[in-house]
Amino acid sequence: MAGHSKWANIKRQKARVDAVKGKTFTQLSRAIIVAARNGVPDPAGNFQLRTAIEKAKAAGIPNENIERAIAKGAGTYADDSAQLEEIRYEGYGPGGVAILIEALTDNRNRTAADLRAAFSKNGGNLGETGCVSWMFAQKGVVILSGAVDEEKLLEASLEGGADSYELADGTAEVFTDVGNLENLSQYLKNEGFVVSDVELRWIPSNSVEVSDSEQARSLLKLIDTLESLDDVQNVTANFEMADELMALSV
Repeated sequence: MAGHSKWANIKRQKARVDAVKGKTFTQLSRAIIVAARNGVPDPAGNFQLRTAIEKAKAAGIPNENIERAIAKGAGTYADDSAQLEEIRYEGYGPGGVAILIEALTDNRNRTAADLRAAFSKNGGNLGETGCVSWMFAQKGVVILSGAVDEEKLLEASLEGGADSYELADGTAEVFTDVGNLENLSQYLKNEGFVVSDVELRWIPSNSVEVSDSEQARSLLKLIDTLESLDDVQNVTANFEMADELMALSV
């Protein structure tokens, strides 16, 4: 998983910029809707919903917007007729980089057309279902902030059922099976670690090295274009890139 944290950090920097444009507000509201629809509409009994609400509040989304999103997910919001559907799309970027796109949409034809246009204009191809997903495994990730004692983290990770961890750029990320994410997050909190975020992330089993500057620029432009689409929730790719090339995306 080397290098994946670097890309995750870049994505978080980009998210802070996107929030100004309102993009993140839309994503987080839709995440609440899906979480409420997939489980009970009560954050006390729904870890996915509780996490989505915490992220929404941290981003400054008003409580009334959060309550409306929960009601939409629960099917109790009277003025809502649109049904959001979770769809995963797959494709290839410049240089054969594998790309996974997670989307929430009320019109899959519109979303597919937008994605196909984004790929074709930026040197990539939207592929068939299954063409690249076999290269990725979904993991739960607990992100820690503040000073971390690695020996203590190793012990707590083992006791909490984690698979591995990474220390980079002043943060720690602890990886686990999706079903163990809530348990691991709570265990690390109980052990005194500061949990700043929890998320589900697709982890590539192999990576493509991108060293050409023009190829890097095209790839990062493609990812920016995909992430700017209203229906897109998350974009994951399996490339490695030097810091100076990665900086082209920020």
